[in-house]
Amino acid sequence: MPVHAGPGNGSEHLRAVLRAPVYEAAVVSPLEPMESLSARLDNTVSVKREDRQPIHSFKIRGAYTRMRALGDEERARGVITASAGNHAQGVALSASLLGVHAVVVMPVTTAPIKVGAVRGHGAEVLLVGDTFDTAKAEALRLADERGLTYVAPFDDPLVIAGQGTIGLELIQQDAHLDRVFVPVGGGGLAAGVAVLIKNLMPAIKVIGVEPADAACLTAALGAGEPMELPEVSRFAEGVAVKRIGDLTFDLCRRYLDDVITVDSDEICAAVKDIFEDVRAVAEPAGAVALAGLKKYAEAHGIQGERLAHILSGANVPFDTLRYISERAEIGEHREALFGVTIPDRAGAFLAFVDVLAGRSVTEFNYRSDGSDRARIFVGVQLTGGAAEGREIHENLTAAGYESVDLSTDDTAKTHVRYMIGGRSPGVDEEVYSFEFPEHPGALSRFLTELGTRWNITMFHYRSHGTDYGRVLCAFEGVAGDEDFAAHVTTLGYPCQDVSASPALEYFLLR
Repeated sequence: MPVHAGPGNGSEHLRAVLRAPVYEAAVVSPLEPMESLSARLDNTVSVKREDRQPIHSFKIRGAYTRMRALGDEERARGVITASAGNHAQGVALSASLLGVHAVVVMPVTTAPIKVGAVRGHGAEVLLVGDTFDTAKAEALRLADERGLTYVAPFDDPLVIAGQGTIGLELIQQDAHLDRVFVPVGGGGLAAGVAVLIKNLMPAIKVIGVEPADAACLTAALGAGEPMELPEVSRFAEGVAVKRIGDLTFDLCRRYLDDVITVDSDEICAAVKDIFEDVRAVAEPAGAVALAGLKKYAEAHGIQGERLAHILSGANVPFDTLRYISERAEIGEHREALFGVTIPDRAGAFLAFVDVLAGRSVTEFNYRSDGSDRARIFVGVQLTGGAAEGREIHENLTAAGYESVDLSTDDTAKTHVRYMIGGRSPGVDEEVYSFEFPEHPGALSRFLTELGTRWNITMFHYRSHGTDYGRVLCAFEGVAGDEDFAAHVTTLGYPCQDVSASPALEYFLLR
C-alpha cells in the first residue's frame, strides 16, 4: 500500500492548501454527528457536510482555487472544461463570481437538472457525444481552437489544493479524529485531504474509498502506475473515473493509509444512513465514503474511535432515489431475497410462511404456470444481518424446500424481481386487491385469515415502509362462488375485484 510520507514532505502542496482562497466562493461546511449510526457501530461517527456548499458539492473549492489564479489574458479569453456533474457547476459558478466566460462541454446523456444548473450560473453549455471521454476530447479541441484555458477536474495542483481545505477544516473541527474516509474518483479530493492531514497530524489515518466497479486507484496501485479501466459503472457517477490522474495517483500512493472498495448496495445503504441521521439526501458518490467507513470498521473490528467521512455532494436526480430505496435494505443486510419452490396447492403459501418463524416478509411474487409446483420470489426482513439470511436458507432446506439465495445476484435484484408473471393457460381466475396494516407477521396473519379453501394462482406483495401493505391475489374457480364472496367481505380487509384491469388482461390473464 502507500509509502507514508513524514510531516516535512509535500511542503509545496501543503502551502498551496493553506493559501487557497476558497472562502471567496465556498463556506466552511459543518461536521455533524451521526448519533444513530454511532450507536450501531460503537464508534463516534461524524459527517462532513459538503452538500451545504453553494453548488451542493465540494467541487467549488478546487474549481475556484484554480480559476482565481488565472492571469488577466486568460480571464479575458475564458475557460473551458468537460464534465457531466459537479465540476461543471463549480466552474460555472466560479466563472460567474470572477467575471469570466466559461464553456462547459457535457455529454448529451447528462441529466437535464445538471444541464440547467450549469446554465443557471451563466455558462455556455455544449452537449457533445454520449460519453465523458468524447466530451473531454471536444473540450480540449476547443481550448486550442479558441485559446481557452482548460480547467481540469482533478489532476491539477491548484484544484488539489482547493479540495485539501476540507482536511484543514476537519482537524480544526475535531482534532481528536482517528480516521477520515474520503471518496476517490479522479483522486483530487483524496490527494488534497491526505496531503493536509498527513503533514499536520500524521497520526490520523486517511482511508480512500472507491466503488468496486470504478476502482481506478486500486487498479493503479496494483499496476504501479495509472491505467485506464475498460469500463466503469455510472451509478456513482461523481466518482466514475476510468483513469486516476498522474499527480493525484502519486499523492494518493504516498499519503493515503489504505484504500477500500464498496458495491452499489452498500452505497445505497449509506445514502439511507445519512438521511436517517442528518436528513441530507446524498448523491451516490456523496455516500461512498460512509459506505467504506462502515465496511472498514466491521472488517477491522474498530470500536471506540472517532471516525469522519465526507459527504461530497447531493446533486442526485430524483428518479434515482427509487433505485436507492429499493437496494438500501440489501446493502445493509436488512433484507434477504430467495427463490423457493413450493407445491402448487391450497394452503402451500401459509405453510411456507410458517417456516419463516414470524419474520416480516418484504416481498412475495408468484404466478401459477399450470404445473404442480410453484416457484416464488420472496424477500425477508433481517435483524441479524447476513448470518440470519444464511440461517433462513438452512431452515428452508431443512423443511424440504428447494431454494436459492438471490441476495447477491444483481440480475435478480435489478430485473427478475420485476418480471415474474406471465399468463397461466386454462385457469379460470378472479383477481382481488387487498390492503392490510403493516406490522411484523402481518402477511402471515392475512394468509391465515384468508384460509386454505381456495387455490391462489397469483400473488404479489411488496412492503414499501408505509402503514398499509397491498396485495394482488388471484383465485382459481371463484367466479359466482357465493361462499367466497361472503368470505372476502367478512375478512375485514379493504378489498376490491380488479379482474377487469386492462393491465391484468393485457399481461397476466388468459
